[in-house]
Amino acid sequence: MKLGEGVEAAIHCAAMLAGVEGEATMPGAAMAEAFGLSPSYLLKHLNMLGAARILESVPGPAGGYRLARPAERITLLDIVLAVEGREPAFRCGEIRQGGPAKLDASAYLKPCGINAAMLKAERAYRAALAWTEAVTLIADNGVSDELYARTLEHFSEEELVKLSVALGMINTWNRLCVPFQAIHPMPAAKAA
Repeated sequence: MKLGEGVEAAIHCAAMLAGVEGEATMPGAAMAEAFGLSPSYLLKHLNMLGAARILESVPGPAGGYRLARPAERITLLDIVLAVEGREPAFRCGEIRQGGPAKLDASAYLKPCGINAAMLKAERAYRAALAWTEAVTLIADNGVSDELYARTLEHFSEEELVKLSVALGMINTWNRLCVPFQAIHPMPAAKAA
């Protein structure tokens, strides 16, 4: 699945606004300039985040954008759904029933297997994203029994353990590297 570029812009803007203190705001133009984006392009995505009640827009000369709720109550999935929409990314056009190779209508009594497989994969992707958020922010909110049960609908316990261990390692490296401003070794090796 390929997410649109607007998702990246929306996530970076939400992260930037998470650093804004209190009731202060940041103009959309300032965020567009910070990320090298067209203000009109970014405004479209900021409006989507506003419609989803992730951001709020404050009018006036000192206006701009701020988070509509605490950052810890905003998930990556919230932002993805605000920008990409709640509809599945894959939309089956039932092309198997068209064209010169189509069969008699009686051959299509069952739903399209490709559609079913793609929708199952997307549900698993969304469940993994929700699990990732919960595990990453576990100190703030824990992991609910409901989320655990929903995630087990898509992954075995073994797969969920493997995903959680991977998340733990990523979070550990982030907690070590970010505060010490560690430089990734790959760019340094290429420069040498």
